[in-house]
Formats: sequence, structure tokens, C-alpha cells
Amino acid sequence: MTQELLMQIAQGSVYTILLVTAPALGVGLLVGLLVSIFQATTQIQEQTLAFIPKIVAVLATIIIAGPWMLRVVVEFAMNIFGNLHKFVG
Repeated sequence: MTQELLMQIAQGSVYTILLVTAPALGVGLLVGLLVSIFQATTQIQEQTLAFIPKIVAVLATIIIAGPWMLRVVVEFAMNIFGNLHKFVG
């Protein structure tokens, strides 16, 4: 296995991780920002108020985008296993 091939695999891995996690992280960030704005305007400083909307929003995003996320991960894994002969020997 050459360094170039190893770097390609590492780059593909990082890209796949970022691609798959981006929707859930983006929605969590957006909902957290909205809840923070709501808490600042109403002066409600309850810490548990921020968690429930984020959990629900991220769960809904995973349910909606789950098939796409799974397809991306499976394609990456199939690519790795399909080219396994290049990595060994």
C-alpha cells in the first residue's frame, strides 16, 4: 500500500464523515441558535429547555435523511471492500 493510496482512503473517510454528519449537525446548530435567541428574549434561563428541541430536531433529521446517510456510508464501504485487493500484498 502506497502513501498516495493511504491518503486517498483517509481523505475519502473524512469527506464521507463530514457529508453524513452535516445535516444532523446543521439542524442541531440551527435549533440551538433559535432556542438561545428565544431564551435571551424571554429571559428564561432553564438549561434543560435547550436539550429537548435539539434532540427532537436531530432525531427527525436522522429519520428523514437516514436512508441517504446509509446509502453514502454503504457506497464508501463497498468501495473499500471492492478495492481490498489493492491494499493487501
